[in-house]
Amino acid sequence: MTRQVGFVVFALAALMPAVANADAQGMQLMKKWAGSDRCSLQAYKAFPDYTADSLTKRDQALQNCLAGGGLPPRDIPPPDKP
Repeated sequence: MTRQVGFVVFALAALMPAVANADAQGMQLMKKWAGSDRCSLQAYKAFPDYTADSLTKRDQALQNCLAGGGLPPRDIPPPDKP
């Protein structure tokens, strides 16, 4: 019985650094997503209309906010051209 408990404690102790590293990476990723969402919300509030001009300005505001915050750019597909 004590051998089993000892093995479980050893196994958990051995895995702790890997779990802590994964948690730190996950937290960093979540902070980037939250920052990206804030930029998106700010751009939408600045240009809430759905006209072509407003959408262009909103996309530019979003890209500027992301670049200013050191966040990765969002993938925006190119518009369909007739």
